[in-house]
Amino acid sequence: MRISPARVWRERIPRYRLAGRQCRRCGRRHYPPRPACPYCGSRELEEVELPRTGVVETYAVIYTVMDGFRDRAPHPVAVVRLDDGTRVLAPLTDVEPGEIRTGMRVEAVLRRIRRDGEHGLIAYGIAFRPALREPRTRRSQG
Repeated sequence: MRISPARVWRERIPRYRLAGRQCRRCGRRHYPPRPACPYCGSRELEEVELPRTGVVETYAVIYTVMDGFRDRAPHPVAVVRLDDGTRVLAPLTDVEPGEIRTGMRVEAVLRRIRRDGEHGLIAYGIAFRPALREPRTRRSQG
């Protein structure tokens, strides 16, 4: 499967950054960025950087994959609820399928998605791995 250098270049920002859009009318965030709010239809949107941590809300493990991805089977994907409530569909990495649980804390990382032959173009994208540490909580002052 050939990778188009022009397409990789056009998709670099949404693939390399966890940036979504926030609606100025209803205030809700969504990912991936779309030209209109999927909740209220407004086109009054602004780009926002999304949190890089969240929890696995649901997941699936794909065992039958397309050519070019066979070295990745089984391939776990999840709906991750980010810490601000935004939901993201993304691959899971650095975890065995039997270790995945709903409610598991995860963090966004940049990973190779595909490579065009031995010496060809490499495409990267966002994936989620189990969080290395729990987020800090504020100590109650008393």
